[in-house]
Amino acid sequence: MTDNPVRPTAWTLRETPIGPLLLAATEKGLVNVVFHARGRTLDQALSRLSARFGAEPEPAGPQPAEHAPAPSGHLAAAVAALDRYFAGSADPFTVPLDWSLTGGFNERVLRELATRVPYGTTVGYQDLALRVGDPGAARAVGVAMGSNPLPVVVPCHRVLESSGGIGGFGGGLETKRALLALEGVLPQPLF
Repeated sequence: MTDNPVRPTAWTLRETPIGPLLLAATEKGLVNVVFHARGRTLDQALSRLSARFGAEPEPAGPQPAEHAPAPSGHLAAAVAALDRYFAGSADPFTVPLDWSLTGGFNERVLRELATRVPYGTTVGYQDLALRVGDPGAARAVGVAMGSNPLPVVVPCHRVLESSGGIGGFGGGLETKRALLALEGVLPQPLF
């Protein structure tokens, strides 16, 4: 984790085909994406951000605070990039990312994933461990995926078991299947 304090600047909710996502940004970039962001999950995510950064990020519309300003800066860029992604664009995410919610091995793994596992492809936990120079760390890669503060943008849904199994996913297996289907890795559900 970084020693330089960074304050969150804004957050917004975005309705997506996989449910509402909380997006939070700092002056450095997008810092957090949270699945199923309603009710208690939303409240807990905002509390964690407040505790980590020492202040709650300001809401940016649309969300319950109707008077909130429209997202701008990195947050607006993240909203636009996610809208394109969910519309089927294979363009890589180019939104600046703030890595202050991760560090060490986890950050190395997540950066590798973000930059070297493109849309429509997958990688195994063991392969990712090899890529970051730690061949015995396949399980640690799984821990890094589970602690990913930027899911979808840093595509932990693209990491599969070496057996070809789908593996786990913090957003739920149906969410992982939906993201992989969107990218053409899995067939679209019939109903």
